[in-house]
Amino acid sequence: QVQLVESGGGLVQPGGSLRLSCAGSVSSLSFRLGAMGWYRQAPGKQRELVADITIGGSTNYADSVKGRFTISRDNAKNTVYLQMNSLKPEDTAVYYCTAKQVVSGRNYWGQGTQVTVSS
Repeated sequence: QVQLVESGGGLVQPGGSLRLSCAGSVSSLSFRLGAMGWYRQAPGKQRELVADITIGGSTNYADSVKGRFTISRDNAKNTVYLQMNSLKPEDTAVYYCTAKQVVSGRNYWGQGTQVTVSS
């Protein structure tokens, strides 16, 4: 069984920063986690990829966040982070953590955490 728990969301003013964390609990080696990432979904919009990161540390970012957001991970802790700087109102969304089970390729999802950027 895999459980992903996000934290760090909240209300921030434009130009501010937040750091999201997602801790994954893995019950056995059968649930070893590979790539991890963050998606977000704004009201009335489709869920979109924000950033992802491989086991080896290779990263990928949406053009809209490149240069402002940084994804990182701690493999020993099965934890992925998203440092969000220079936040804009259009970054307002529910942010979801995701992780891939290596053996099956199945994606697991966190419950989501609200990020609101407003003055």
